[in-house]
Amino acid sequence: MNWTLEVVIVPVSDVDRAKEFYAERLGFAVDHDTAFGDDARIVQLTPPGSGCSIVIGKGVVPQMPPGSLKGLQLVVPDLHKARAELLDRGVEVSEIQVIGENPRPVPDPLDNVGFVFFDDPDGNAWAVQQISSRP
Repeated sequence: MNWTLEVVIVPVSDVDRAKEFYAERLGFAVDHDTAFGDDARIVQLTPPGSGCSIVIGKGVVPQMPPGSLKGLQLVVPDLHKARAELLDRGVEVSEIQVIGENPRPVPDPLDNVGFVFFDDPDGNAWAVQQISSRP
């Protein structure tokens, strides 16, 4: 039996501002934006190529302090290209960092160990890791 992670709730203070950041700056697809009256709303967004979406909202999502989610991680095949795209979209992103050593030879020296980091407008912290191929 497969167990797949499909949705992660991201706590935000302003749903419209967060939706703009994730859709326009990061290029996530807006799967749906549903309001249930004035006090409840769910927006689901999915990174390109991902099987897992994020949900932001109010009233019908678990209460967590905005900005309290740390360690979300995206994976890309080309970290240089991904970083350049983020910068072009106006995202404040770190320089490329190498963390650790590869336990085996890899096609690109950044595979598995190359990362960049950024925060959303509320301070939820994201990492982007390069993995160009998997064994």
